Amino acid sequence: MSKKTELAAYSRRNFLRTAMSAGLASVAFPAFAQTAFDDVINAPRRGNWDDQFDANNASRTTAAVKSNNPILSPEAVGNMQQAIMDYQQIVANGGWPQINASQRLQLGVIDPAVQDLRKRLMITGDLPQSAGMSDSFDSYVDGAVKRFQARHGLPEDGVLGEFTIKALNIPADTRLQQLNTNLVRIQSMSGDLGVRHVMVNIPAAYIEAVENGRVVLRNTAIVGRISRPSPILNSKIYEVILNPYWIAPRSIVEKDIVPLMRKDPTYLTRNNIRLIDGKGNEIPPESVDWNAPKAPPYQFRQDPGKINAMASTKINFHNEFSVYMHDTPQQSLFNKEARFESSGCVRVQNVRDLSTWLLRDTPGWNRQRIEKVIESRVNTPITLSAEVPVYFVYITAWSAKDRIVQFRDDIYQQDGNAQLALQTNYVTEDAPPQ
Repeated sequence: MSKKTELAAYSRRNFLRTAMSAGLASVAFPAFAQTAFDDVINAPRRGNWDDQFDANNASRTTAAVKSNNPILSPEAVGNMQQAIMDYQQIVANGGWPQINASQRLQLGVIDPAVQDLRKRLMITGDLPQSAGMSDSFDSYVDGAVKRFQARHGLPEDGVLGEFTIKALNIPADTRLQQLNTNLVRIQSMSGDLGVRHVMVNIPAAYIEAVENGRVVLRNTAIVGRISRPSPILNSKIYEVILNPYWIAPRSIVEKDIVPLMRKDPTYLTRNNIRLIDGKGNEIPPESVDWNAPKAPPYQFRQDPGKINAMASTKINFHNEFSVYMHDTPQQSLFNKEARFESSGCVRVQNVRDLSTWLLRDTPGWNRQRIEKVIESRVNTPITLSAEVPVYFVYITAWSAKDRIVQFRDDIYQQDGNAQLALQTNYVTEDAPPQ
């Protein structure tokens, strides 16, 4: 007998002994009594008795949200139309209740607000109807909250924190409007995107590498902050640079680096950033008047290395915005809930996986060689043998074929409703990469 089975049996015996000592079984305890207790234990209104519920419940419910179906799949328009019909029905039925709790709701809490939470989660399919109604935040509710959080790009901790409460309380008709807005965006991308392509969804802050209609890689990303947004674009990736130089864009030089140099004259030296004039000559930073009205007319170039703003890799594609995808030395930023930190470019977690996939058909460039070159710290540009399409899109709502609808924060406030920009006021400006 497994430890889990023994624990269940032990709990059952204790329950029965307690019931008998209380007079509930003062007569003989035949099979019908056993069945009666089974019915009580398994009843939909079981309250918090099911705290020993299978711990795999949450992982199963959140795993169902994850899929290798791309956001821009051939079925995407039809899936969105089905989602819109589902949400039209929800709106017609009166929407869902608001969650107003007197305490922090999480596993083990008993609160009248949990009944509204159960109703809310049942209406959107996150909690099965068979879970029943009670005041108990049990394992079923915990799993349902985690599923809801996964569908909304929130940390899957099962706790009703600030942003989870806000997402739960967005009215159904507002969500329906969001679906209609994003249907138009998805329809505009319904053509042939290429057998192999890369999709950057800005509001979701993640990247899909798609091949033959399936997602083969999904990378967490950091995209442009509100004041310096990542642009919408269609292009083609033509180059991967290992150990790149970082050339600071003029906007960063003027807005960030010059003010930092006024405060700390060692900033450039400490960060291995060199000043290069139009003839390729290096200019000493101490020869520059950093208090002048205009920034010096030099190229600000950072050497390859561990502290380089692009770290190991830069991925180039044709565009008029001077943006690209790249690695970063600040890996901890990928763990943030709101990953809107860049100046328009896109930082890629596990970028070497993406680089390996991009270079797969370029002779001589396997993962082993890529790693070896990165270790050398030598600047190495590699031209792809076949360019790979890349799409930067702004999609805050989408649906898969199994009717699992996903929503994301309208970080750039493009959806026409301030309620959908949950985290906009909480995203702070940051300094250039250190």
